[in-house]
Amino acid sequence: MTANTGRTLLFVHAHPDDETLATGVTLAQRAIDGADVHVLTCTLGDEGEVIPVELAHHLSAMDDTLGRYRRLELRAAMTALGVVEHVLGEDVGGPGAAAYRDSGMAGTPTMQHPRALSGVPLHEVVDAIAEHLRALAPDVVVTYDPQGGYQHPDHVRVHRATCAAVARLPRQARPALWAVVVRRSRAAADRAWLAEHVRDDGHLTIPGPGDPYPAGVVDDALIAWEVTGDAEALARRDAALAEHRTQVHLGDGWYALSNDIAARLPTTESYVPLDPDTGALAPVAADQIIDERRAP
Repeated sequence: MTANTGRTLLFVHAHPDDETLATGVTLAQRAIDGADVHVLTCTLGDEGEVIPVELAHHLSAMDDTLGRYRRLELRAAMTALGVVEHVLGEDVGGPGAAAYRDSGMAGTPTMQHPRALSGVPLHEVVDAIAEHLRALAPDVVVTYDPQGGYQHPDHVRVHRATCAAVARLPRQARPALWAVVVRRSRAAADRAWLAEHVRDDGHLTIPGPGDPYPAGVVDDALIAWEVTGDAEALARRDAALAEHRTQVHLGDGWYALSNDIAARLPTTESYVPLDPDTGALAPVAADQIIDERRAP
């Protein structure tokens, strides 16, 4: 049994499955290492698409029960990772109802829903996240880069609200604040691996070396903290992803969402510090890069 490290980490994400896709290796590894690891999910992904045909009736255009279904997926995934789950709007210490709804993609009518996360006053979201900061007093907080990884409105809103919530704290009481990103050289290597290992069956799209990268892919020089998962951490991550079956199709070393674009499953996750006062990435000098053994 691993001894508790005495450190508390809080990962703030927009929708169920974001936590495992973007930070699942770190969540599992830090839980294995003995840290007190928490995930705060800000919506239940009500506007997501659904991969299994037999579950399509949960879509917002049909039964509109996808959020409730994904809440169950989230709980199962967090159990697989070995971390503590929270949903924004639920009581910090217990169950309740999600306060905000998935906004959907930019420019879609769902963004006009009165409870859409991207449209409610920012201070309300900040207040809700700040409540969790006060209750958990984390040493480390992780969220998205300023563009939300791939510019989803809810990801951008979560980034802004999390930075603002941390900035409210006295400087001496602020946790370390990090954005999850992807190292550019690793993104290129992953595409080369996909081209070699994943067969295009007529449905999958294999990104080519010249295709543009999402906004969350950054230059190697910006990376200041990385976590590489051991065999148990990777197994936990894969088990958690399998619980998000409405959203994720798992292959051998790769996955695809409902858009059928193949992506490699990472073994290492990368982070850049955030300035909570501005929300901007705060690169560090080369001699300040965090050694894995001393990482948060």
